Amino acid sequence: MSQFEAGRESSASTGELISKLTNELKTLVRDEMRLAQAEVSGKAKKAGVGAGFIGVGGLLALYGLGVIITAIILALALVMDAWLAALIVGVVILVIAGVAALLGKNRVQDAGPPVPKGTVESVKADVDAVRHARDH
Repeated sequence: MSQFEAGRESSASTGELISKLTNELKTLVRDEMRLAQAEVSGKAKKAGVGAGFIGVGGLLALYGLGVIITAIILALALVMDAWLAALIVGVVILVIAGVAALLGKNRVQDAGPPVPKGTVESVKADVDAVRHARDH
């Protein structure tokens, strides 16, 4: 920076400085909002995957119920080994459904609340920096 530019910066009016500060604050707020949006969308995606696992668990439980109903029908109709085979298949499907539901539940819990914690901390740091600069 030349000596002329340095003198011009130091002789800037209060209005010019406030205008410059306002513009920089606008840019800072926009950037923080973009950061918050990115953070929230990442958490929402994680929660969506967990909800998908829960849905798979529910669908498999429905099929398991169908198989168990079929096993009961076969048991009543034939009273033979076919009902036992159908019952075993139904139980296995229900176990798989339970595992899928637990995986989904864990994914949803891992996503956490949709609060942009990183952005909140960044904004706090920005406010502290502005306060510190103002005090000096």
